[in-house]
Amino acid sequence: MAAKKGKGKRSKGPRVTVTLECTEARKEGNSPSRYTTTKNKKTTPERIEMKKYNPFLRRHTLHKEIK
Repeated sequence: MAAKKGKGKRSKGPRVTVTLECTEARKEGNSPSRYTTTKNKKTTPERIEMKKYNPFLRRHTLHKEIK
């Protein structure tokens, strides 16, 4: 059986994968929820913030980008 030749994952452009973490869960002593998304580094160089659902708190909370 011959090995497959794949190109693998190559970066195409300024779009990068970032991780968003809940900001309210740690204050309350619960485990924070995390989401991954992509962003365009050229158009949004600052860290992004979104309201996402936290299943541990069972409500929508503010999630901020982490390293």
